[in-house]
Amino acid sequence: MQHFQVLSTLLMYPDEPLIAALDELYAVLDARPELKATLQPLFAYLAGEDLLTLQENYVSTFDRNPSHSLHLFEHIHGESRDRGQAMVDLMQEYGKHGLQMCADDLPDYVPLFLEFLSQVDSDEADRLLSDAVHVLAHLGRKLAGNNSPYAVVFTAIEALSPVPAEELTEPPIRDMDELLETMGPGADGVEPLLNKGLSCGSSGVQPINFHPRQRPQAAPA
Repeated sequence: MQHFQVLSTLLMYPDEPLIAALDELYAVLDARPELKATLQPLFAYLAGEDLLTLQENYVSTFDRNPSHSLHLFEHIHGESRDRGQAMVDLMQEYGKHGLQMCADDLPDYVPLFLEFLSQVDSDEADRLLSDAVHVLAHLGRKLAGNNSPYAVVFTAIEALSPVPAEELTEPPIRDMDELLETMGPGADGVEPLLNKGLSCGSSGVQPINFHPRQRPQAAPA
């Protein structure tokens, strides 16, 4: 499952260690020649530009353009309360497999999600990727439409999925008040993400809401 680690690394902010590791990352893909061919343009881009240009382009692509956000649930839940619950569900999935987040990133950060896929068995990876591929492919299409060299990462992810990606049809609902209500502290001052009984010993398949919930149609006037 090292190919998921390579994909994760390629989506990280480009720094000197990442650039120095390009040859090693490329060699890891010898066992997956089809992925290697798909990703070759990104490797060439990363190896061919100066570091400052790479970093400026990365920031303008992912940090300054919300439509290219590397946070999965941003594209399907926006800032609605559904996003908060989806975060909780994904953290529980990580905890079930013994993954403890130690960085400041949210659990739906794409490089973190891909790293997680590299740590679980192939059946689990297939199950989770089958759920997430629709939004990942959506992000890939956005990047491709802007001629981003990073689009090929999502082409590779889509090729790894056991199921074809479907179009996302419902735009995200953006309501910061709802997000704060869900993700912020409760009346007792406890953060909900820390008050959900997260445990590495939890069992069972945790459903993750990778799709926007259907909203009831308004009654005709």
